[in-house]
Amino acid sequence: MIPREPRKELGAAQVAALWRRGTNHVGGVRGLILNVTMYGSRSWVLRYQVAGKRRDLGLGSYPSVTLADAREAARAARAKLAQGIDPIEDARRARARLVAEIHTSMTFGEAAKRYIASHEKGWKNAKHAQQWQRSLDMYATPVLGKIPVRDISLAMVLKVLEPIWASKTETATRLRGRIESIIDWAIARGYRTDSNPARWKGLLDKLLPAPGKVTKTTHFQALPYAQLPVFMEQLVGQEGMGAKALLFLILTAARSGEVRGATWEEVDVAGRVWTIPAERMKASKAHRVPLSDAAIALLQEMKALATAAERTSGKAYVFPSPNSRDPELGSQLSDMTLTAVLRRLKLEAVPHGFRSTFRDWCAEQTDYPNEVAEMALAHTVGNKVEAAYRRGDLLAKRQQLMQDWADYALGRRAGSMTNGHSSDPLASTRDNTPDQHNNTEGAMQ
Repeated sequence: MIPREPRKELGAAQVAALWRRGTNHVGGVRGLILNVTMYGSRSWVLRYQVAGKRRDLGLGSYPSVTLADAREAARAARAKLAQGIDPIEDARRARARLVAEIHTSMTFGEAAKRYIASHEKGWKNAKHAQQWQRSLDMYATPVLGKIPVRDISLAMVLKVLEPIWASKTETATRLRGRIESIIDWAIARGYRTDSNPARWKGLLDKLLPAPGKVTKTTHFQALPYAQLPVFMEQLVGQEGMGAKALLFLILTAARSGEVRGATWEEVDVAGRVWTIPAERMKASKAHRVPLSDAAIALLQEMKALATAAERTSGKAYVFPSPNSRDPELGSQLSDMTLTAVLRRLKLEAVPHGFRSTFRDWCAEQTDYPNEVAEMALAHTVGNKVEAAYRRGDLLAKRQQLMQDWADYALGRRAGSMTNGHSSDPLASTRDNTPDQHNNTEGAMQ
């Protein structure tokens, strides 16, 4: 039974003097009570009924909550009751929503770190995580970093991308993709329910110009193949691990990272094949590289250096950095080491450009089929139907192609580089007669 309301509203001074243990109605709002415990503590309660059952809604302790504040809170609760809303259940739902928001609240910066942490082990290059974090820190974090990922809007994404879309198009394109991936991760994890505002197709493609229309495609600077033999004569005479790695890169038409990351367990000198594992290939597919006489000679030289340095592990780098702190395996050369060799020789080209040099030479100076040259570069060949008919890697045909390439590059004479020295960098290691050409295996034993 709910006690009767007082005949008049009590004032602040009268409420302050209330110390009678139990419930004390103060008036002003029906059911507003000052409850006094046996220990003398006082608190506000709004007593009401829902479906015939008594309910007590706590409104805070007295005097922290004043009489005026308690009456205002009680009136608000009575207004909800008039609308058919139980204020106690409403408060519980509000607390549940708050707990849920706290659980699902994650800033973009936190989401980015968790996305990178969960994916970096699957990335082929350990530097990818650093590149991701660096680009995000430079461009995205200042705008999005502290924003809950659930609240990121299209306008915010554009605020990140628009300032650099025209001036740094490639960077902006990669950044957009990274933002999209992070928000997709947040959606999958339940930290966001709205669609992805960094999506390109059907959204940003309507607001930003296509990257290809903003800047012209720039190709890697390459040396014309007609100038290659003269350059190779200069290169063979260069000392240093960077020069050796660059020479091997040219002879194999491989990518810089593939050469710099090459280990001895990938090399089969007797079989004259270098097998690059899938995890180190751009297309994530293992690639066999046939080795010419000159490439074999260079590898024999590098093997002698490795043996002298007691780097006998198969996991040791073929072209280790001279600054390596690992005496057993060595460490990988930096890409700038190869570029520095080109600068030292005053050549306006980049290491990757020699793949273009090789491809142009194949097309203009040889009769090798297009697919042989493309496979030599580890490019995907043709469409799915063509690829299905050609399941092999044309190794035998590519073996002769790479030998012809080395012969051309070295002025039709393979360089003798045994023990790291040669009185003539272009001294012939093979006679160009047909009989000798077909009998090169013995020299590699």
